[in-house]
Amino acid sequence: MKPKILITRNILPEALQYLKEHVDYEIGATGRNLTKKEIIEKIKDKEGLYSLLVDTIDKDVINAAPLLKIIANCAVGYNNINIDYAHKKGIMVTNTPGVLTETTADLTWALIFAVARRIPQADKFTREKKYKGWELDLFLGKEITGKQLGIIGMGRIGKAVALRSKAFKMKVVYSDPVRLSPEEENEYQASFVTLEKLISSSDIITMHTALTSETFHLISKKELKLMKKDAILVNVSRGEVVDEKALADALEKNQIWGAGLDVYENEPEIESKLINLDNVVLLPHIGSATYETRLKMAMTAAENLVQGLKGKRPKNLIAF
Repeated sequence: MKPKILITRNILPEALQYLKEHVDYEIGATGRNLTKKEIIEKIKDKEGLYSLLVDTIDKDVINAAPLLKIIANCAVGYNNINIDYAHKKGIMVTNTPGVLTETTADLTWALIFAVARRIPQADKFTREKKYKGWELDLFLGKEITGKQLGIIGMGRIGKAVALRSKAFKMKVVYSDPVRLSPEEENEYQASFVTLEKLISSSDIITMHTALTSETFHLISKKELKLMKKDAILVNVSRGEVVDEKALADALEKNQIWGAGLDVYENEPEIESKLINLDNVVLLPHIGSATYETRLKMAMTAAENLVQGLKGKRPKNLIAF
């Protein structure tokens, strides 16, 4: 008999086909997220859980699943899961690292350009048939070439962003709890600085840090005041690392040039003030959203889950 698993929400067909060969699956919902109550009800007889970043897997959910052996999270981050409690219960937890590095770095740069060159505003202006001809001061933006890029979180994605900056002859500084080796700093042409120095001296700041108790509201009112008046802030990591209300206030007062956000504190809710500001570009959490990358994520999570259920050590096991 195949082990039973719960997939919280419909996933790509290739991953479903793979899982069908190894498990009996139940798809919790299509076109919406399951509530916590629904997950608890559906997981009672399941040995495996295929979860998404939007699913909160806390003590209540874990306690409701006496047969649970593995939680395969289809995401790089796993702050949606109570890792410590899962480990205490002997439940394996996996994620999908590495597969979305390049795609997310690409989107980071898309946001940089969109904010610096006011692309969404210019597009809207043109579609509304307001364009009457070339003007010297029409939609003046910010130069990127030769400016200073500050990277907060120099992991896989931060490094990929740094590599792309070479094409624009940028000075790169970074802040991270772990300093790169001299060889890596030379490879990425990046200089290690304190967070305060990075914030106060950079023209463009990109966020690629994990969400922890230390990084919650890492950028808040104090840090925003330190930023240059013509600085750009881009966040593609986790919404909670930026104080959304403080950012909205700073943008409204033109304390900084602009911001580009792909993540939010209370997704899918967004600070209402941000919606009406034209110096911020807002995306619906699509950092890894290419078909190729999302398929890799879906397949990696599926393979992790099957490996764990077969008694093997999953490739992407989050260490106990």
